[in-house]
Amino acid sequence: MALKFGVLALVEAKPGKEQDVWEFVSGAREIVMNEPETKTWYGFRVNENTFGIFDTFETEEGRQAHLGGAIPAALGEHGAELLAKDPDIRLVEVIAVK
Repeated sequence: MALKFGVLALVEAKPGKEQDVWEFVSGAREIVMNEPETKTWYGFRVNENTFGIFDTFETEEGRQAHLGGAIPAALGEHGAELLAKDPDIRLVEVIAVK
């Protein structure tokens, strides 16, 4: 398994919406379980109001399938009510994995 492609997404919760964003990120795990091309997936918290998701893929096609999937769609649908600003989504190249 050569994980070469990744997505790093950081989101900032609106004041008072931190628990809702926590639940959104936590609930996204169930969605990504149905994405066979998403090889690893991490939901995390950086600080009180900043959360993130990092996932990896073997192919660019797998990454694009994820980016066109249910989690980004849900973020687009609920982002305005939950987030202080637009998500910071970065496509990354994985250099090394243990």
